[in-house]
Amino acid sequence: MKNIYLPYLMVVKNIIQETFDVKTLQLVFKNEEEGKNFSFLPGQFCEFSVFGAGEATFCLASSPTRKEFIECSIKKIGKITNAIHELKEGDIVGLRGPYGNTFPMDLIKGKNLLFIGGGIGIAPLRSLIDYCIDNRADYKQIEIIYGARTPQDLVYTRIFDEWKKQQNVNLHITVDRIVGDWKGHVDFVPTYLKELKPSAENTVAITCGPPIMIKFVVEALVALGFPDDRIISSLEMKMKCGVGKCGRCNIGKTYVCKDGPIFSYGEIKNLMREF
Repeated sequence: MKNIYLPYLMVVKNIIQETFDVKTLQLVFKNEEEGKNFSFLPGQFCEFSVFGAGEATFCLASSPTRKEFIECSIKKIGKITNAIHELKEGDIVGLRGPYGNTFPMDLIKGKNLLFIGGGIGIAPLRSLIDYCIDNRADYKQIEIIYGARTPQDLVYTRIFDEWKKQQNVNLHITVDRIVGDWKGHVDFVPTYLKELKPSAENTVAITCGPPIMIKFVVEALVALGFPDDRIISSLEMKMKCGVGKCGRCNIGKTYVCKDGPIFSYGEIKNLMREF
């Protein structure tokens, strides 16, 4: 059995500058055999380490259906993320995991799917979106609502056209305020959601983004008739060890890193009662 504290050695194959403060790193296993045996599902996360600087938790942004590399999208906000942004192609980093639960794959099969993301919160959603696209026959209509503060803060603009070309996939983009020559929609994500009024019938809503966005998105979804068990969110809490030892992410008796990070709204309400 592999030592859970011993990271895989990964080679930085490619670096994509998504925005001024977000980079996507494409990683391949230094040991090819380890790569063949590595598996995960959308929603899970890994511990990403820069040797000499430290490690931090990041979701897996790529789909397990696309095996040429693993992608992590990282926003520069502190010591470790600054170190990650200084990496170059060919550098060696550490990756341990995968950890946590997954999006409810059995629940969403055969359903309409409504993805609602904000800022870097689109990263875990992208893993599931691409997974569903690669298994298109298993899912019905896919609606994606995504927003950021400004057009320059939108992540994954390079793949928007790919999503738009897919059958029965609609992408709705909004920004909080106009910067430059933006001609698209302008409003907060929850407000845009209420404007679009997607149907709750046979639909599962999946959201991730800033906590304040999630709060108002959930309120809007409830008003639209979505039941608690069909509102799914990834809790972006501060996790450290990834294995429930450090106690940084607990809500009452629940550890987000072990029991999550994916929860239904019904489960989140129960967590709040415990806390």
